[in-house]
Amino acid sequence: MLSKSMQESLNNQVKLEAMSSQAYLAMASWAEIQPGLEGVAEYFFLQSEEERIHMLKLMRFINERGGFAIVPTLEQPIVTYKGIKSMFEEFLKHEMIVSDSINDLVDLALKEKDYATHNFLQWYVNEQIEEEKSARILNDKLELIGDDKSGLYLFDRDIMQTRQKKR
Repeated sequence: MLSKSMQESLNNQVKLEAMSSQAYLAMASWAEIQPGLEGVAEYFFLQSEEERIHMLKLMRFINERGGFAIVPTLEQPIVTYKGIKSMFEEFLKHEMIVSDSINDLVDLALKEKDYATHNFLQWYVNEQIEEEKSARILNDKLELIGDDKSGLYLFDRDIMQTRQKKR
């Protein structure tokens, strides 16, 4: 059985995962209407779907442990960007926030001696290592590209390989 504080904290994580899904869906939509960013759009459509799966996994865990998972109310995410670089900076920033939140959950699980939740959260810890790494690599590549349009073309063409390496 989950403690009240653990249930509340896990539900906060559900909301954060849902916000991630919405944010990445908005990024996908923005990228899809930009000329030549079809690969980036597809990348974020898949990221959005992945975050939704993370949310559902948490909800099921909460309910299976005797808690009650709450479907969160969400605010409108950022829907437009100055450019691709600012969008990917936002992507990295968001993944770092998620990592911090997962770490706080792990800390709470240990303090409460909730080893089942601690064990469950290890999957998220490992996932966040991969997510941050991917976001950093993509930001580094965009930094290298600068304003080079041919580099951006190659970035867009090759971005899905980053997702495949993550698996």
